Parts: sequence; structure tokens; C-alpha cells
Amino acid sequence: MKIEKYNRVEAIKYAKKWAYKRNPSYYNFDEIGGDCTNFVSQCLYAGSKVMNYSKTYGWYYKNANDKAPAWTGAEFLYNFLVNNKGVGPVGSTIDNIEIGDIVQLSFDGEKYTHSLIIVDIINNNFLVSSHTFDSYGRNINTYSYKKIRFIHIIGVRKNW
Repeated sequence: MKIEKYNRVEAIKYAKKWAYKRNPSYYNFDEIGGDCTNFVSQCLYAGSKVMNYSKTYGWYYKNANDKAPAWTGAEFLYNFLVNNKGVGPVGSTIDNIEIGDIVQLSFDGEKYTHSLIIVDIINNNFLVSSHTFDSYGRNINTYSYKKIRFIHIIGVRKNW
């Protein structure tokens, strides 16, 4: 299955539009664990235009009660992106980082619980956007975290 280009510009445009408000097409998970990975998934979807509807290991959103764990869970999103062999965005932890790529933070040094999207890179500083701690263009160095990981989006598989 061919890997097509991920539209980074569309992902960033989406992040800018919705960074400080909520898209009514998606549930706001702020009060039940946080909305950060949901927001990052929305941005990824804006740049990929395809979901993976595999029940357990996919990446999709139909409504708050019918979504893949990877749509809203930081660890699940990481596992989906770096292991995806089917439809949807495909990620890697070893490539160069660009705008539209994903950052995940661990505040306890063990579990990654916060997802962000890179919206700009200035002098090797990553500027990010996220929900839960709503931001757009925030320097990643202003967060207090113990561990950080990056997921480079290689591209998108559109069909089987």
C-alpha cells in the first residue's frame, strides 16, 4: 500500500483555528481526562483526510462513545502511529521533525500523557499547539516535563 503525502499545512491551519476553542463536531474531553490527544487527532485528520476504522487498533472518531482508543489516548496514539500498517497516518520516531509532527510529554518520567502538535520551528525551538492546556505557538521549553518524545508523520495510507 502506497504512502501518500501528509498535508502539514492543513494540519497547522486546523490547529490555529481550533487552539482556543472547540470544534462542535467533536466531544470536549477536558473534564474527563483531557482533550489534548483528541485535538491532536483532529489536526492529524485535517492533514490526512482518512481514518482507520479497525475497532481495537485503529484510529477513528464517530462520536464520544464510538472512537478508537488511539483517538484520545496518548500512549494509544503513539502505538498506532509508529506501528500502523493499514490506512491512516504513519509515524516514525527516528526521522527529522517538521511542522505538523507530534510531541508527547511525560510529567512523571514514566507515562506519556500529553500530546501536542508542532506548529512552527524557530532557531531549533519547537512551538506547539494543544488543548487541555490550550495554546498555539507555545515554546515546548515552557512546559515542565521529565521526558519528551517526537513522532514524525511520514505520510498517509489512503486505501488498502
